[in-house]
Amino acid sequence: MPEIERPDGARLHYEVHGDGFPVLLLAPGGADSRTGMWESNFYHPVSELSRHFRVIAMDQRHAGRSADAPALPFSYERQAADQVAVLDALGVDRAHVVSAGSGTAQAWRLAHDAPERVCSVVAQEPVGIDPAVNSLATYLRTFDEAMRFPRAEGLPAVVAAAERDARFAVNAAAGPFAGRLREDPAFREEILAQRRERYLIRLVRFRDGLWPAGSAYFSVPEEWMARCPVPLLVLPGNDDAHPELLAKRICDEAPDATLLDADHAAPDKRAQTVDAIVSFLTTRTPR
Repeated sequence: MPEIERPDGARLHYEVHGDGFPVLLLAPGGADSRTGMWESNFYHPVSELSRHFRVIAMDQRHAGRSADAPALPFSYERQAADQVAVLDALGVDRAHVVSAGSGTAQAWRLAHDAPERVCSVVAQEPVGIDPAVNSLATYLRTFDEAMRFPRAEGLPAVVAAAERDARFAVNAAAGPFAGRLREDPAFREEILAQRRERYLIRLVRFRDGLWPAGSAYFSVPEEWMARCPVPLLVLPGNDDAHPELLAKRICDEAPDATLLDADHAAPDKRAQTVDAIVSFLTTRTPR
């Protein structure tokens, strides 16, 4: 699997499948945004889209095989710069973006920071705040176990948890730096040598970067959506973390947005939905 190294030492892994116009995948998973997260999706964009496009799937820093990264607070700006760096490494000037869950927040930031690199965005089940069904606490709670566990069990137990399973999405006790804890002995020693409170501060700063207050869309100012410079295809969610009304709000505000039916992931609608995604991307591919 190819990788690039960023100026701060982070190593980003990615893979490329198929031929044609580039499509960059931004996986769900929050702190665990890695290619493997697509395996539980109602369709797999690598296998489905690589029949038509050159699909670029990457593990975001801290996740999967890109775990070797500095233990800095989460930053959507830094993530977008990482994604541009991957496109640069592949010689890609412009790409479609296909995102899901928390990956949609990454997609907004990439289109905000580098609109000239983004042809269109498919946003499946976008995350965000709709006061009728959720609040910021809905997302902050995903870090409750990551913060409870070191308080109750200590930092050696965090390291042991990371060695058992470094996937934050299924083992939050290991924390968002679990992959590096498992693979980097010097980093393990650094964490074990520090006070528990210092580690907890790192967690809070990471959490608050991933789920910041101030915007329903997390990664961009709310007013930006009305100026979104790229076409959108939005597949609404249907739970507290992916509110259907938020997806409708995006389509009401964005200048060029199409909303699919809420039952897009139903087994009898799967093929129709994949066809709609392929058609959307194809018609917006530069000639």
